[in-house]
Amino acid sequence: MASIYDYVVKNQKGEDVSLSEFKGKVLLIVNTATGCGFTPQYEGLEGLYEKYKERGFVILDFPCNQFFGQAPGTDEEIHSFCTLKYNVAFPQFHKIDVNGKNADPLYEFLKTQKKGRIKWNFTKFLVDREGNVVDRFGPMEKPASFEDKIVALL
Repeated sequence: MASIYDYVVKNQKGEDVSLSEFKGKVLLIVNTATGCGFTPQYEGLEGLYEKYKERGFVILDFPCNQFFGQAPGTDEEIHSFCTLKYNVAFPQFHKIDVNGKNADPLYEFLKTQKKGRIKWNFTKFLVDREGNVVDRFGPMEKPASFEDKIVALL
């Protein structure tokens, strides 16, 4: 069976990044959009990242334009928006599809671990230090609502 660490993704500059670089970290993997009603969650995500990054917590941000075109623009434009409006400092990656025939292999894997199609932007997957996908949170679940689950893994 594949491990989350077997996947290689593209960062927002188009460079390959092996998720094995994140071994030993607690990860929150999120599909995001800059023009979504849930976009203000970037503030809560960045707050958690700043609070726990020194303890080994990392958020991996994957913009996705599959839901009513709510992530328009290039990777660079999305990154600029996120850093200027929300001071995002966690790693951002290349815009991807999360569902359908062009779905990114990482998201195909995540969906096998915590069942179900991605229904909207800001679906979040929590991964423990050993690379196990331990939880999934829907778009309506604000980052603060599962902070305790992150802390328990740290």
